[in-house]
Amino acid sequence: MNFTIMDAVAMNSAERLDAIDRRILQVLQANGRITVTELAETVNLSKTPCTERMRRLEKAGYITGYTARLDPTMLDLTMLVFVQVVLERTTTDVLDRFNAAVGRIAEIEAAHMIAGGFDYLLKVRARDMAHYRKVLGDRIGALPGVSQTHTFAVMETVIENKGVNPLLI
Repeated sequence: MNFTIMDAVAMNSAERLDAIDRRILQVLQANGRITVTELAETVNLSKTPCTERMRRLEKAGYITGYTARLDPTMLDLTMLVFVQVVLERTTTDVLDRFNAAVGRIAEIEAAHMIAGGFDYLLKVRARDMAHYRKVLGDRIGALPGVSQTHTFAVMETVIENKGVNPLLI
């Protein structure tokens, strides 16, 4: 089965994924370091068609990269907090400036624009409360347009890095 760039571009919706594609995505998400040979065996394909499917999924944008999951405890980043951010205004200019600036704060793992009673939800990692307070006061509070923040410290992480379930589509 040969795929061209046009095939990859045309493959832009989940409906174009078959059961084998979804299984490849599931296995790679669980173990991005698996060899192609092992992946092919797991999804009941030979190596060449498995490689072609992987390349097609990468080109089409289903697979956006391969990463390592790091243990925050081993890196002395044991404090996890979520921060609700309320902006003074939600004009395009303020949102754009906030979006650009929030990415420059190393302790922020994720930032989501929220519809509801606040504007953003930030996921922040820190060594301890003193470190977090410094990040909040010196960096998060100084982000463009911030008028108010509310902090929620995590007591226990129940599920994390679960990933997207390609079997749902």
